[in-house]
Parts: sequence; structure tokens; C-alpha cells
Amino acid sequence: MEKQIPKFQETFLPILKVLDKVGTIKTSELKKKVRDEFYGDLPKELLEETTKNGDILILNRIAWAKAYLKQGGMIEQPERALVRITDKGRKILKKGSLTLKELLHDEEFLARELKGRRTKEKGVVDENASPQDLIDAGFKAVETSAKTDLLIRLRGIDPFYFQKVILLLLEKMGYGDFIETPKSNDGGIDGVISQDKLGLEKIYIQAKRYAENNKIREGDIRNFIGAMSRDANKGIFVTTSTFDEKAVQKARDAGQKIILIDGPILVDLMYKYGIGVQVRNIYEIKQVDEDFSEEE
Repeated sequence: MEKQIPKFQETFLPILKVLDKVGTIKTSELKKKVRDEFYGDLPKELLEETTKNGDILILNRIAWAKAYLKQGGMIEQPERALVRITDKGRKILKKGSLTLKELLHDEEFLARELKGRRTKEKGVVDENASPQDLIDAGFKAVETSAKTDLLIRLRGIDPFYFQKVILLLLEKMGYGDFIETPKSNDGGIDGVISQDKLGLEKIYIQAKRYAENNKIREGDIRNFIGAMSRDANKGIFVTTSTFDEKAVQKARDAGQKIILIDGPILVDLMYKYGIGVQVRNIYEIKQVDEDFSEEE
């Protein structure tokens, strides 16, 4: 198999391994150590390949990976130009894997992004990308920004309006008519969806809007299960935050079918089904008609 320069996310673990071994180190030295220890066997032409700005491409990608790890709390900078691994980073090493998707959905990564401390660019441009690849990457960046802004807004709206948003989303997804419960004395239920016209199959809904990253606990799930146990065996618990491990396990062990939707999943669904977002621009891409010729 032909050797290639690693994608920036592929250097996550190598960076953590080097930092775990050497301790605190200058960022410039870190990039070179990762390159030499893990990719030193790459052909010279790849090691010397540069970006359009003249930076060494492999070092550029390692630098981007370092920035992402820092935003996720896996590494930290004790002083200017110095970097070291954190306890969270060591846990990732022990686990032995970290994908870009996992990092982008990490609670700490998302929290820093929401506070406006994310980097201006969202990733590394592939020097060999086709025009279509670049278009797709641009759309992805716009989508990510929209979802981040949407989650910020959700965490700041009135809790009762948030419940309406969730019920509208589920209706748009095709789950049928919904009934809101009263604003008080709802027993932990914010709404009920009827999956059939006669209301024989019901789904109970609980929606928790948190302004901060407070996790949903086991007790919250237990109360929800208790409230829905009267005449339903399906439930959806939605939050703008996340669920801790015990809450997830409680939902799995429940006799009823409980679906958990956290903040990132919620905005993914809202974006997909057009709730809280609208089309801003439509771009038309044209290409040469393959059947076009001078001959009739």
C-alpha cells in the first residue's frame, strides 16, 4: 500500500504518546518528535511536502491535531509555547483510540466551542482535494457553525418553549400528533405523542433545557421511568446537555424502551428536519453535458 501523509486526526494518539513519555515540551519540538518517531519512514518527498503557504504539511497537520486536543482538554499549555498531557489525555491513551467524531462530540470540546474560543478554521485543507471536495468541506463548515449557534440558542430559550420545539421536531420526524402536558404537575412528562389515530400507542417525552453543561443524572431517568410506567412503554428523554454513564445505563436497563437525545444529536436532527434553521442561499453547480457535441 502506498504510503501517505497522515490525516490530522490520525496523529491524535501519537501526540498523546509523545507527551506522556516526555512530559512538558515546546510545541515546535513536539511536532518534530511526533513526525520523527511515528512517520520517519515516510518518503523524503512526503516529509518535505508543503502547504500553499510554504509550511511543512505533516507538521501543519500535527499542529492542527494539537489544537483540537487542547480544545478537548486532553492536553494543556502550562506556559506560552509549552504543552503537556492531562489526566483526560492519559485516559484516552489507556482507551487506545480517539476518532474525530468522538472529539467533536466531547463535552469539554463543545463547551469551549460554545464560548467562542474555537479556532477560526475547522480543519486542514487536503492539498489533493478536488473542487467538489472543497465545496463539500465548505458546506460542512457552515453546517457545523449553524449547529453550534443553534445549540447556544436552545440553551438560552424559555424551558417551556424548548418543550414545544422538541414536540414540533418529533412531529416533523413523523411521530404523529402530540399533546402537551400542563406546565406544572406533569409528573416528569412534558408531552405525549400518539403513534396511531386512536392513541393506543403512546410515546412519553421529557425535555430538559440546561443553560450550562449540567449532566442528566440517574435520578432524572428514574423519575422519568416512574412517570411513564402507567400506560406507556416508550419514552424519549431530550436535553441540551449530556447524560452521565449511570443515566445511560439506567435507560438501557429499563423495562421500557428509552431513547436518549443529547445536545449534539438534537441539533443534528433539528438541522436535518429544518427546525430552527432556514435556507440562506442556494448554489447551482453546472458541468459540461457529456452528450453535448456538434453532431446531431
